[in-house]
Amino acid sequence: MTEPLFLGDLDAPQVGQRVALGGDEGRHAAAVRRIRVGEIVRIGDGAGTAVRGPVVEAARGVLVIEVAEVLREQLSPVRYVAVQALPKGDRAEAAVEMLTELGIDEIVPWQAERSVVKWAPERVERGLSRWRITAREAAKQCRRLRVPTIAAPMTTAELALRIEQTALTAVLHETATLPLAGLSIPSQGEIMFIVGPEGGLSEDEVAAFAAAGGHVVLIAESVLRTSTAGVVALAQLQALGVRDAR
Repeated sequence: MTEPLFLGDLDAPQVGQRVALGGDEGRHAAAVRRIRVGEIVRIGDGAGTAVRGPVVEAARGVLVIEVAEVLREQLSPVRYVAVQALPKGDRAEAAVEMLTELGIDEIVPWQAERSVVKWAPERVERGLSRWRITAREAAKQCRRLRVPTIAAPMTTAELALRIEQTALTAVLHETATLPLAGLSIPSQGEIMFIVGPEGGLSEDEVAAFAAAGGHVVLIAESVLRTSTAGVVALAQLQALGVRDAR
């Protein structure tokens, strides 16, 4: 059975120390998951470091482990960023969850021209909180030591400026003639891909992104849902990166 991962604060952990997990996460581990003394668990900080060891105390909403091993995830030279147009209903959470499982480093919400969902100023923090909770829970589920960053929403103009700073940006579009596999994938730097809304990208958006240096590409013969397209793009980029590294 895979060892469960919980997220909490870590302060320069060392083998032999005891680390306590309290708060909501500790109560969840002790009361809901019913973790017992002697079980091996992991506690991570969500930023690449975790400790692993047996539980020595599980009571009153606090889980305490004795550190047997300190785990550290090395930073990859490539950083993947998904720009996700705001989708309808629960498709946002589905997209965040699947991208997290696949290894995305950052997700940027984007209110595209044809987005049905609109984040009014008073709804932005609520929307971000929902995405961040989803990313955190997905990271725990798949035992990722790094929880992806959920950035503040960006406008089309802001995205165009960011494209200029990336090593590669792919703009996913169903009418593109260049397949994603036709691109040369950088071995380092930021690789960003832009996923449009249910209604697709507007001509002005495509033109703005292309003018900034984005590559308009095709990832499938059929038209994918906005919550699916990013996952397909990320999987292809990762596979192509391995191909080009050989």
